[in-house]
Amino acid sequence: MKKEPVFQRRFEDLNCCVIVPTYNNAHSLDQFLADLKLYTNRIIVINDGSTDGTASILQKHAEFHHKEHPENKGKGMALKTGFNFAEKLGYDYAITIDSDGQHYPDDLDVFLTELESRSASDPELLLVGDRNMGRDGIPGKSSKGNRFSNFWFLVVTGIELHDTQSGYRLYPVKLINSLKLITWKFELEIEVLVKAAWKKAEVKNIPIKVLYQEGERVTHFRPFWDIVRIVLLYMWFVLVSFFYIHPRNKYQDFKNKGFKRFWKEDIIKSQEPPHKKAAAIALGIFVGISPFWGIHTLLVFTLAAVFKLNKVIAFLFSNISIPPLIPFIVYASYQAGSFITGNGFDWDLKLHKFDTGTDVFMGLWQYIMGSFALAIVMAISLWIVFYFLFSVFNQKQVVKP
Repeated sequence: MKKEPVFQRRFEDLNCCVIVPTYNNAHSLDQFLADLKLYTNRIIVINDGSTDGTASILQKHAEFHHKEHPENKGKGMALKTGFNFAEKLGYDYAITIDSDGQHYPDDLDVFLTELESRSASDPELLLVGDRNMGRDGIPGKSSKGNRFSNFWFLVVTGIELHDTQSGYRLYPVKLINSLKLITWKFELEIEVLVKAAWKKAEVKNIPIKVLYQEGERVTHFRPFWDIVRIVLLYMWFVLVSFFYIHPRNKYQDFKNKGFKRFWKEDIIKSQEPPHKKAAAIALGIFVGISPFWGIHTLLVFTLAAVFKLNKVIAFLFSNISIPPLIPFIVYASYQAGSFITGNGFDWDLKLHKFDTGTDVFMGLWQYIMGSFALAIVMAISLWIVFYFLFSVFNQKQVVKP
């Protein structure tokens, strides 16, 4: 009697399948599929136009669902084909796993366990396997690329992940198929993460094992062109998130919570220590006064993400540079620059004093110097003031019966 795969019942209860995109991995595919089917037979293999012995290997595993691209279209397109086919077969979730031998099939357990702990009221879940990229044995270029992606994912979504590039993942199938995905190669995995997070799905890492064997593993990642596409994709996400997604989400939160609750939870955030809240205000003031006109919003969200500060507070206080206040900020910055450069205060400032290109250049330099000086002084001063105020407020919260 044939033995049932180890996790088969769990896959059935969760209405979950496994999607395996593969391209010219014949050297590892047969053994990989033999190991994988020990755990489940709910497997969809996407042959993305392989030119090696992949097709003949798949004939030996006829019990799986197969889809084939006549020519290589890229991993992203293979995943799209897999997700669409999974939904047609009626699956709610799909676990994707690479066929190059780096992933362990027994780690399916950690994805299933996490999914089993969910309740019906929880948001959709998207899990990304965390390969612990900082440990020994991980190629340096892989680790650096992953850190780059992790940082910008944090900037555009506000979610901190330690591994955004692992191909071992669990996806909610219907949500993924509802997204408008525009990429077709490796960068699709990043696009899916960002857009699922924007849809309010819970995106999180889960620890997995990984095997890197020098000379054994075949990768189709092209360092230059694939990195270029990832960088361009993140540049687009930064623009969309700063000028649409973040403002839209905060406006929706404001509408849903009302002013009092929104102020307490999103602005004050009583669970944050006073020095962090005061630092967010100081950052906003510094950016708002700084001479980086036109990119204040981009700058404040990026720096808030880098220093892990409250982005809402920082953004609100960066708006000190609203149009009615801009002339006063420029004037104060120029006067501060005049004082710093040893010219004293020039209260009787008139445009006819800038007769030559040199005068204009020196005036601009004076303004830039003064702008940074004023920004630093104001940021430090307001940090002290608000640190004191938040400390007093927190003490009152503690002693309140």
